[in-house]
Amino acid sequence: MTDCLDSWAILRWLEGIEPAASRVEAALASRPVMSWINLGEVAYIVERMAGTAQSRQVVRELQHQLSLDLPTEARVLEAAHLKAVHAMAYADAFAVATAIAHDCTLLTGDPEILNGNPTWQTFDLRP
Repeated sequence: MTDCLDSWAILRWLEGIEPAASRVEAALASRPVMSWINLGEVAYIVERMAGTAQSRQVVRELQHQLSLDLPTEARVLEAAHLKAVHAMAYADAFAVATAIAHDCTLLTGDPEILNGNPTWQTFDLRP
C-alpha cells in the first residue's frame, strides 16, 4: 500500500474533477489507506449536498475500495501534535498522521496540507 487519500481527494473524484479524479481512480485499484475520520468528513459533506441516503451509499461503496484506518490512541495524539505545530484542520491532521503511520504518499490538493514545507510525502492533485 503506497497511497493514502484525504477527503479532498475523494470529493474531487466523486465530482469527476481532473486531474484528481483519474489519479484517485488509479489509486483505488490498490485499496489505498484512508482514516475513518476523513471518510466521516466525506460523509457529512455528501449528506449536506445530496442527502443522507446518498451519503450512506457513498460510504458503503468506499468501504470496499479503501483500507480504512480506525484511529488508535497513538494516531489521535499524533494528529493533535500535527495540528499544534502546523496550520491545518484537525481532520487534515488525521490524514497526515495516517499517511505517516502507513509510510504512504498522501494524495491531496488541500492547500493546508500542501502549504509550507511538509516533511511527509504528498502528491499534489491540483491542476
